[in-house]
Amino acid sequence: MEGPADDASAPERSRLFLPSLLDGQVAIVTGAGSGLGRETALELARCGARVTICGRRAEPLEETVALDPHGLIEAHVCDIREEDQVQRLVDVVIGRNSKIDLLVNNAGGQFLAPAESITPKGFRTVIRLNVEGTWLMTHAVATKAMIPSGRGGKVFSVTLSPHNGMPGMAHSGAARAAVENLMRTLAIEWARFDVKLLALAAGQFETQTLMSKYPQAIVDQIAHTIPLGRLGSEREWAEMVAYLASSAGDFFSGTVITMDGARDDWLGPWPPPQATDEEGRPLSEERREPVRPSPDSGAQAPQV
Repeated sequence: MEGPADDASAPERSRLFLPSLLDGQVAIVTGAGSGLGRETALELARCGARVTICGRRAEPLEETVALDPHGLIEAHVCDIREEDQVQRLVDVVIGRNSKIDLLVNNAGGQFLAPAESITPKGFRTVIRLNVEGTWLMTHAVATKAMIPSGRGGKVFSVTLSPHNGMPGMAHSGAARAAVENLMRTLAIEWARFDVKLLALAAGQFETQTLMSKYPQAIVDQIAHTIPLGRLGSEREWAEMVAYLASSAGDFFSGTVITMDGARDDWLGPWPPPQATDEEGRPLSEERREPVRPSPDSGAQAPQV
């Protein structure tokens, strides 16, 4: 899978994979005007896939297209919450390519807010985009392309880590959990059509959205909540998607793959300050003699 080492870091080449890895594949990536979606679309194209990207605004999509030197990415404005727009998009892709091999449901959104301040309208907005939009895209691609073709295909839906509760994002946590269960359920139902579905749970990545949208205090501290001590890169994420899109990912289905630097398992810094020696090293178990009551203490010995 690896390409030549001397130019593997060039932006027009994949760092890991041959440009023929995904030759002939047709993919749709939603929300590809920035961040993880943009880099995913570019990596798929670097590997030879023909990629259609969509989003609600034309300008960021055109910026993504301009970054593709291979001419394998085309853009369409589509609001995935609107059924008629989704149906038209899928019909256009099938009309031009006769098939769809891969759908990456990357589009989604949320806003940081304490649960008590989330209005019914705000909650519905997040649920509609993340859950209903994912369902509309998945259902249209599966029923119009993957199932009728007899060849199946792959659907990857981006969710979020951590999974042990997301304070400040109750609406998004609920939505992403719904999507993960949807992928598990459809993986069982549609296995008979050879359609494989995965949820890809993203941790904290160094995206423009994170670095510019969230409060600076959170941005400054977030790496300290990740056991690996850093944010993920967009390219690391995109390379994982390309790997799973290849034949190496053909036996993955019905599960959640989490990429978050072990953030899902974080219980605080390790070693905890109260469990270190004077040099900051984790304390180890020590064998000590049990403390026994003295004969004069008046304590009664346990009955045997």
